[in-house]
Amino acid sequence: MNGYKILPVMPLQKGVSFLTPKQDVPERIELDTPALEVMTDFSKVTAFTISPMETIEAARARMIHHGVRMLLVVDDQNLIMGLITSTDLTSEKPMQVIQTQGIRHSDVLVKDIMTPRERLEVICVDDLKTAVVGDVVATLQAQGRQHALVADRHADRSQTLRGLFSASQISRQLGMPIHTLSIARTFADIGAALNR
Repeated sequence: MNGYKILPVMPLQKGVSFLTPKQDVPERIELDTPALEVMTDFSKVTAFTISPMETIEAARARMIHHGVRMLLVVDDQNLIMGLITSTDLTSEKPMQVIQTQGIRHSDVLVKDIMTPRERLEVICVDDLKTAVVGDVVATLQAQGRQHALVADRHADRSQTLRGLFSASQISRQLGMPIHTLSIARTFADIGAALNR
């Protein structure tokens, strides 16, 4: 290894943390701001995940720790199985599981209340190239959702989850509330809403 020098080394100090990716997002936006400027981009920040076999209390703790309101539910190969939101944790879903399965609240698992992948929809990142924040807000409101997932679509028609939009984040950046009401999509959803 002639011509190369040995670099100096030192012990790693106690209490050292590590760098994590951080996406700079504009503090203030307008409805005509390009949509991609407010997307949480997983090519720039880490997506927070949880296993379907963890408890909902572990999900709540992870959301609080990371300051997020949604976790991707993934298997041991990091393939997306669904998602869980803070709204799921405070909804009647956990109580329904407790009653139907006869278990304690501390035993309710993420898989019991998550939204499964089969019920998730995504926006193609290509469709966002000319979209503005107002388009995203209209989509969130039309879908009755707090989050909109964004995917890259590949030539073989496969997808990779690229990022997400959060109604609460956009609301903070706009400085105005965004109202997204949950929309009943099936007869079962309508029946559940009527029974509340």
